Order: sequence, then structure tokens, then C-alpha cells
Amino acid sequence: MNLKDLQNDWINEFSKPLIIAGPCSAESEAQMMETAQRLKDSGAEVPVFRAGIWKPRTKPNGFEGVGVIGLNWLKKVKDEFGFKTATEVANAHHVYAALEADVDILWIGARSTVNPFTVQEIAVALKGTNKPVLVKNPVNPDLALWIGALERLLGQDVKNLGVIHRGFSSYQKTKYRNLPNWQIALDFKHQFPNIPMFVDPSHICGRRDLLSDVTQEAFNVGYEGAMIESHCNPDAAWSDAAQQITPEVLAEMLGNLQIRNSDISGFDEEMGKHRALISDIDFQLIELLSNRMKISEKIGALKKENNIAIFQPDRWKVIAEYASARAEESGMGKDFIEKVFKAIHEESIEVQNNIMIDK
Repeated sequence: MNLKDLQNDWINEFSKPLIIAGPCSAESEAQMMETAQRLKDSGAEVPVFRAGIWKPRTKPNGFEGVGVIGLNWLKKVKDEFGFKTATEVANAHHVYAALEADVDILWIGARSTVNPFTVQEIAVALKGTNKPVLVKNPVNPDLALWIGALERLLGQDVKNLGVIHRGFSSYQKTKYRNLPNWQIALDFKHQFPNIPMFVDPSHICGRRDLLSDVTQEAFNVGYEGAMIESHCNPDAAWSDAAQQITPEVLAEMLGNLQIRNSDISGFDEEMGKHRALISDIDFQLIELLSNRMKISEKIGALKKENNIAIFQPDRWKVIAEYASARAEESGMGKDFIEKVFKAIHEESIEVQNNIMIDK
């Protein structure tokens, strides 16, 4: 069996979108119970309560989770309020403890997904479980690592799978804690439409004010659910305070989200016309880019003949300024146009470099 053969009927137990919510970290029994009570009272459609029991931290001596005792609090939330429960596991010890505590859904975090040895250890510990296991994207933008983690789980007969898009680390300073890089997640979704995909706006955003927009973007492209951090007193949270919201705010946010219909029947003919036009324009774009790279080849040959360095900072400055100006004139986003021109420029450098080394 391969990943594309999985049915993943487990998600049909829940209404869509499936919302998993609760505090970033379990801090005390009182905090867990109050958060669960308020989630229940808020009217938010949250069937699964999440809490971090073990917390991977970048530096030592920080709060690394309460440990096994927190599993008892999760169980109490389940018994008293009827929630399914979910937590992160990062090694075999975590897996055995979570399974013994009958946690309903387990997830593998981004810092674990990036390490095949860690994923293999977790997969072996989970061997044959029927519990759903969700895999967050690796910290770095590597689609193969993400897929590989799922293949390791399937190799241990773990068949109820899902993935969580939590964004990717970047050295660039942006409004996001972790860049969404939507295309990587959508590439995964294209390859494996049978595997449920959840968005984790809390870790993408790192701040409350962006949560609604990012969650809506995910639902706009057909994600099956979301994992959102909710705390009874977010500002006093022991970890990731800035990205957590109260249960009442969560309920309001969920109530305002629009769930999109994936069925285009009824206007498929009109949609088909628009898509045909896009396909024609895409073909023209490819032809234009091909012609541009042929000119880059000639420039590369000229630079080689005259022993000129490929990268010319002044030329790139002209291109960047032109892209910025055109973005304003066209009404398109400046960041988008700059990304397009940067990609074209990088490919042009590669083309010229191949000329230089006679590829």
C-alpha cells in the first residue's frame, strides 16, 4: 500500500471543518479545566481539545512542558466535557505514555518531522495504531521530508493519517512567525488529496490579529480543518502567549469564517471558459520566458568571451526598480512582482553560469 491508497475514513467521524483547539501548553489542572469549560460554553464547534504536554524549546532552561502529569488533565477534560483529545509526541516515550492515557489524536511536530531518525522512532512506537496521527510540515521548506515522514508511519501500518500546515522558518523578517509558503502545502494537497490537511494559523502567524485571515485562506483552498491555540488567559500563558486567544474570541472567529464549496457543478461551463483563457496565457508566458532565457544565453556567451562576472548588481537594481514601478501601475502586489522577477533573474544567472562552465 502507498499513501495515495489510504482512505482516511477517520475524519468522517467529525463534521467539516474539523477544529482542534486548546492551550499551547498544559500548565495546571485548573487552567485546562477552565479552558475546556469555556470552550464548551462558548458554542464553538470544537470536537477535539489539544494541549502540549512536552514542549520542544529552542534553548534550555525554558518551560518544556509539565510532562506525564498533564496527560491526567487531558483525560479529565475528556471525561468531564466529552472532547476528544490531542497532543504532540516527539519520541517513543511520549508515544507509549500518550497511548496508555488513551489520547485520541497524536501529532508529530515540525522539529521532529525534520529528523528522519526521530520520525522512525515514533513510527515504530506507534506500529499498528488505529489512532489518527497528524504530521506537521518540517521547519524548513522540504516537501520530500514531509512526505517521507508519512511514508515511515505507513511503513509501520499506521493508516489513519493527516497533515498540519504550520508554516516554514525564514531568516527574513516578515509579519508572520513562520512563512505560509502556501504553494508547498498545495503541492502536497495536489499529490495526496486523500490525506486531510489542517492549517495551524497560530504558528504561522505568531500573533492573534492575523489568525482569522490565515484560517480563511486555508479554508478557501479546501483545507479540512484547523488547529488553533486557545487559552483561558492568553496573556498569562507560559508559552506562545501572543498567538493564543480566549475560547470566546475563538467562537466568534469560527462563526465569521466562510466554508467554501468544492463542487463547481452549475457553473462549470463558465469556469471552463475562464480556465481555458488562463491556460492560453500560461502558454504565452512560457514562450516568453523561453525567449528571454535564449537571450540570457547570448549574454552569457558574451560575458564569457570578455571574462565578465555574471552577476551585475547595477543591472539587478534596474530590474528590481522596474518591477516595483510596474507593480504599482498594474495594481498587483509589489511583493508578488518582486518574487516573479527575482525568480526570473535567478534562472537567468543559472543559464549564464552553465554557459560559463560549458554545460
